[in-house]
Amino acid sequence: MEYNTTRGRLILPEYGRNVQNMIAHAMKIVDRDERNRAAQAIIEVMGQLNPHLRDVDDFRHKLWTHLFVMSDFQLDVDSPYEIPKQEVLNEKPQWMEYPKSSIRYGHYGKYTQTILETSKEVSDVNEKEYLKNTMANFMKKQYLSHNNDAVENNVIAEHLKELSKGELILENPDELVNTNTLLRSMGMNKKFTGNKNNKNFKQKKKFKKQ
Repeated sequence: MEYNTTRGRLILPEYGRNVQNMIAHAMKIVDRDERNRAAQAIIEVMGQLNPHLRDVDDFRHKLWTHLFVMSDFQLDVDSPYEIPKQEVLNEKPQWMEYPKSSIRYGHYGKYTQTILETSKEVSDVNEKEYLKNTMANFMKKQYLSHNNDAVENNVIAEHLKELSKGELILENPDELVNTNTLLRSMGMNKKFTGNKNNKNFKQKKKFKKQ
C-alpha cells in the first residue's frame, strides 16, 4: 500500500494530487504544441475544481500563476500572461510600522480626535459654532454606541473642550440631542431617563446588593 507520506510534496494541496501528476506529465511532453494543449486542459480542470476563483478578478491569470507554481516554475509553455518569477513571488513584503499615535478616548476614535485638534485652524465664527455642535452630538452618539450606560451632556462638553485644547467650549450642554433620540436613530431600544426612579437604575442597584 502506498501512503501519502511516501509520495512527493503537494505544492498547492487545494488542487489535489491528480492535478499535480497531470502537470508533472505535461512537463515530460517533448512536442511544444502538444504541451501547450495539455497546459490549457489542466487550466480548465483547475478552474472546475475551484469555482470560487471565478469571483476573483482576473481568475484565469491566478490559475496560470498556480500552474507555474505547482511545476516549480519548470513548465515551458506559452502563457497568455506574463510568466511569474519565483524570486518575485517569494519576496518578503516590506516592513510596516505599527501606528504609534495615541488616542485619549478610544470610543471617539482617532479621526474625531484629529478633527478636534485641528479646530484651532477654523477662524470663521459661524463655521466654528457649527463644528462645535456637530462634533458634540457625534461624540455623544459614539459614546452611546460603545457604552451601555447613559452619558451626561456635561461629560461630552468636558471631553470636547479637552480634545480641542480649549478651542470648542459648549456653553449650554443641555442643547445636545436627547439620548433617547440618538438611541432610536442607532436602532437601539434602550431607554434612559437619567434619574434614580428609572427601572434600569433600580435593577442595577439591586444587582450590586446581591
